[in-house]
Amino acid sequence: MKETEQPVLRDIVLIGGGHSHVGVLKRFAMKPVPGVRLTLICRDTHTPYSGMLPGYVAGHYSFDECHIDLNNLAEFAGARFYRDQAVGIDRASRRVICRGRPDVPYDLLSVNIGSTPQVTDVPGASDHAVPVKPINGFNQRWLALLERAETHSGPMAIGVVGAGAGGVELTLAMQHRLRNEYRARGKDPDQLSFHLFDQASELLPTHNERVRQAFSDTLKKRNVHIHLGNAVTGVDAGHLRTNSGHSFDLDEVLWVTRAGGPEWLRNTGLALDDGGFIRCRNTLQTETDDAIFAAGDIANVVDHPREKAGVFAVRQGPPLADNLRRAAVGKTPKSFTPQKTWLALISTGDKYAIASKGDRFFMQGRSVWRWKDWIDRRFMKKFNELPAMEESSALPDTAAAQNPEEASQAISAVAMRCGGCGAKVGSTVLSRALGELRPIERDDILVGLHAPDDAAVLTVPPGKAVVHTVDFFRAFIDDPYIFGKVAANHSLGDVFAMGAEAQSATAVATVPYGIESKVEDVVFQMMTGAVEVLNEAGCALVGGHTGEGRELALGFAVNGLIDPEQVMSKGGLKPGDKLILTKAIGTGTLFAAHTRLAARGRWIDTALASMIQSNQEAARCLLRYGAKACTDVTGFGLLGHLVEMTRPSEVDATLDLSAIPVLPGAEETAAAGILSSLQPANIRLRRGIQDQARWVDHPRYPLIFDPQTAGGLLASVPADQAEACVAELRSLGYPLTAVIGEVTEQGDAIEPITLRD
Repeated sequence: MKETEQPVLRDIVLIGGGHSHVGVLKRFAMKPVPGVRLTLICRDTHTPYSGMLPGYVAGHYSFDECHIDLNNLAEFAGARFYRDQAVGIDRASRRVICRGRPDVPYDLLSVNIGSTPQVTDVPGASDHAVPVKPINGFNQRWLALLERAETHSGPMAIGVVGAGAGGVELTLAMQHRLRNEYRARGKDPDQLSFHLFDQASELLPTHNERVRQAFSDTLKKRNVHIHLGNAVTGVDAGHLRTNSGHSFDLDEVLWVTRAGGPEWLRNTGLALDDGGFIRCRNTLQTETDDAIFAAGDIANVVDHPREKAGVFAVRQGPPLADNLRRAAVGKTPKSFTPQKTWLALISTGDKYAIASKGDRFFMQGRSVWRWKDWIDRRFMKKFNELPAMEESSALPDTAAAQNPEEASQAISAVAMRCGGCGAKVGSTVLSRALGELRPIERDDILVGLHAPDDAAVLTVPPGKAVVHTVDFFRAFIDDPYIFGKVAANHSLGDVFAMGAEAQSATAVATVPYGIESKVEDVVFQMMTGAVEVLNEAGCALVGGHTGEGRELALGFAVNGLIDPEQVMSKGGLKPGDKLILTKAIGTGTLFAAHTRLAARGRWIDTALASMIQSNQEAARCLLRYGAKACTDVTGFGLLGHLVEMTRPSEVDATLDLSAIPVLPGAEETAAAGILSSLQPANIRLRRGIQDQARWVDHPRYPLIFDPQTAGGLLASVPADQAEACVAELRSLGYPLTAVIGEVTEQGDAIEPITLRD
């Protein structure tokens, strides 16, 4: 993450990862505004570039070649990336309402979410048609359709509703790809048939006559059945009906028309047009609210209406960024006038394309496709090949402050800070941030979080022993809500690994200096995530301490209760037991790569999903299958924790490298030499491996030293119980659980660990 001494004064929140917003992120990355923080809210980590999507469908591009990695781009821009979906805007309190996380406050807001198919207007379409928009969710739908087509036997008919540029280009791309797939599998490609429907009387109505004629000729030559002047009136399973009274038997129906704004925009109070798109002025500010901007397909710039095309969203990126920048520092946004004509490059699926501009210019051929390919690749290179950025050492800048009090707080935030109790976060800020938290209540908690006392009071039920542990670490991602979840889950791990139930937790947090409203939100977001995890575990948050510091950090002291006869300890390994690991490893190398913009966003998504998964049910399952030895795999890595277990148990162990579950991308980043800063300390434990020189070139070798955050459980169970235990763990939601080795008698060698492939 980019670090800065500049306190946050203004929050710009971007809803959606469309073409305009990726331009905003890149522009702010190259020229940040002191005191202005960007937050991107998007449900998908990889956003497609619409210009290359038909080429991807046709099989000419890989997924990564035509998708922008928003995780890396946000990291590059110093922006927070919240992987969630906006479902509302509370304009009165200036907060974005999200589907799965706390509301996100904003000072300025921009919406770039594309359009949504209005399939509900046609009976059956929402259940039986595949919407192409929003395009950021299209890949999953396309892969599912591709799989169905590849496994289909006999004739197959595919219908596309919408004969504009998008529908025509998609039809030809799909036809090219599927016919090639059929040939590759020894199937007759002529079993495929394609139908194109539109209520309009002509193809590509916004393009010139030569373009329309060229595509009409191509479609006919490719035996695509064209049904113009046929409005679709209903879709059933396997059937499509039109207003002409005809019914068509179709195995798949794709919807590329009648797009509009999402329903939730209607509850925002923003002025919308008849299609549900946001009405905007020439500055890209909404007609209703100067603090809210919109761009791309979702915006209707009322003085300059234009076709819904990616070229306009791309061109709106720079003026949108400039006007957000101006508004953030109190300047008046400037008007923007889009071009009246634009270069349209439409492919025919087979590396052939047609170019046009306005009513006069027209070209076609394979050279046009190569031209288009060059333009598209050049565009993608700007966002996927990000240059190294120099760290900024600028002095505090209060240009974004909107009043003298904010400027004073900002100067104070980076001046010489008090130590000791003077470094605590103010009580008013803290009480507001924590006031909405609702930790669970337990009968054995006599004095808890919301009591005025300075310490919690707990009772220990008869027959129980107390387990006590503490963990603390700095943030490794820019999302305080997700960080709070991971920190709480990590801290609970030691309690669960011993077979205990969590009782209470006390938090210790460090929050970066800043003005009160920003500090309050960070504390609230972080502790909301943490309390959700603690509550799910039945663990009551009973108190804590929050202080100021350079970096966001969080930890917990956790109390647990355990039956003294049911303790799983590191010293319980028995010869003949099987070693079970419940989660994949690789978080250390992946997040080291993340800070260097060398990790795919989807790899980080998968790693975070693993890190917020609780070990509670896994520990209970291991106990049921006779586990006596268990530990959570954290900072010392898989090998370090296994060595820790062998020593008190007076046994040796064998690890099967090929059986160890590994997070997606971890082998790639480790092979590139991108390793955690803790790796050198962990790798000293190689002296515990017999014949270790033999294994140093194995792709899994560096990963057994990889430090984990909120890792899985490493446990031993009797050999005759291992298979059933693994099956139940997988059914409980730990799908990568595996037997990764076995416990052996202690041998003569001083090294306790043997590796095998």
